[in-house]
Amino acid sequence: MGDSRTNLWSHPTLTTAAVEEDWGAVFRTYRKLTGLSQTKLGELVGLAQPDVSDIERGRRRVTSVEVQQRIVAGLEIPEHLQATGAPPTSVPRLALTGTGPDEDLLARVTSVVDTEHHVDAPTLDWLDRLLAEHRRAEDQIGSRPLVTVMRQQLRTVVDLYAGARGPLACRVVRLASEHAQFLAWMAQDQAQTAAALAWYDRSHEWALEAGDANMAATTLSMKAHMAWSGGRGTRCVRLAEAARWSAPGTSLGVQGMAAQMEARGHALNGDSDDAHRRLDEAQGLISRASQRPEDEPPWMYFYGETWFTLQRGMAALHLRDWRGAVDHLTVGLDALPDDYLRDKTWYRACLTHALAGAGEAAQSLAAGLACLPDAAAIGRPHSWNELHTAAAVLLRRGADEGRQLVAALREHD
Repeated sequence: MGDSRTNLWSHPTLTTAAVEEDWGAVFRTYRKLTGLSQTKLGELVGLAQPDVSDIERGRRRVTSVEVQQRIVAGLEIPEHLQATGAPPTSVPRLALTGTGPDEDLLARVTSVVDTEHHVDAPTLDWLDRLLAEHRRAEDQIGSRPLVTVMRQQLRTVVDLYAGARGPLACRVVRLASEHAQFLAWMAQDQAQTAAALAWYDRSHEWALEAGDANMAATTLSMKAHMAWSGGRGTRCVRLAEAARWSAPGTSLGVQGMAAQMEARGHALNGDSDDAHRRLDEAQGLISRASQRPEDEPPWMYFYGETWFTLQRGMAALHLRDWRGAVDHLTVGLDALPDDYLRDKTWYRACLTHALAGAGEAAQSLAAGLACLPDAAAIGRPHSWNELHTAAAVLLRRGADEGRQLVAALREHD
């Protein structure tokens, strides 16, 4: 499908409509060229059929950045046709402003500059603990309130480099790598694709400099996660494989993370056998890792059987094993602590989708309405988009609950 979609964007009418951000014309022309129904198009871009119809007929303008991002990603609009405000669909340049890395950060951490900062082990221990607390706070309140704080904290770490010597210098670079990875994750959480990729690149480079194989592999696994969330199964598989072969000596948990990401890529591609094979392998690695948790890096605190059960649910969702997805997601959510509010919101939105696919319209609506306030508050865009997808599934099945969920989403939009 990817190649055929790419060929579509040589059509002059479609090209002009995309450049001018005439989304009604984009929808009409795209459907004419592909033969897709409004419902099928809605599934690609995370919109319900009535919304697609309203956009095509000019009754609704697309002013929401989140909706524009869904259209760009869902229709795979090439980067050269996107307006400056739209998210890129391929690997961007590293020269970014705003949410991406500052241009001088790399120079500051790899150059000797005058400094009066005193570096000692207790200071770095304190910064390690502070980062751990911020990671856990983000689980509860989401990424948006923490970005500015973490950017400043990274600057503090970088400023310590010139005053560090020997093993302390290596620790500073490792700590900078961990901060960059966390900033990448927060950018990814907010669908800031270019910034996330740039931060992951920066984190990976610093991890290599510090000799931190676990972080080097983790950044590649997280890039695989980005490919998965963008619907690119093959790229997800390749990056997950790279996370394993390019960084030997990683912990069992980090290896397990890469294996389950590879499984998700296979599931996204509809490769059931490969997906289940990698899931079984990942579960074995997790089981072994749980016997020696002290060997795992600090950012793997969330990784365990509960989290893995939820990943099996996600794979089942991609494979349209609706009942399996409902069962795994339900079990995982029941065991997931309330401290993980952002993740709970996401998986509840996925459960809403799975229930809709399973034909459980009433239960799907109930699950969607229950998580909708948190999806609006801390779950944008990912949980929010998943609820739109669930609504589209319900509408396609002719369930009145679909219209009710659409109406509730509009009230919170």
